[in-house]
Amino acid sequence: MDTLAERGWSDKDNGELLEPAEREGYEVLVTTDQSLRYQQNLDDRLFGIVVLLAANWHDVRRRTREIGQAVATVRSGEVIEVSVTAE
Repeated sequence: MDTLAERGWSDKDNGELLEPAEREGYEVLVTTDQSLRYQQNLDDRLFGIVVLLAANWHDVRRRTREIGQAVATVRSGEVIEVSVTAE
């Protein structure tokens, strides 16, 4: 697992990340971009996408179990949304 910064991809938006992520053999892309599935055709992608429905780090850290489950179960071309807001 690595981050955009670690890969040198910080200047790319999510749409621009799809090709390099696929080329590099990633199995899952985790993002907070809730529009990605509507802006891109994801059906034929070789990796799954997990969309976090909030970007607040405090909330994300409290939902690591749910996020981990989504990462473990998402299939190629599938999008799973994970609610990470406080209840």
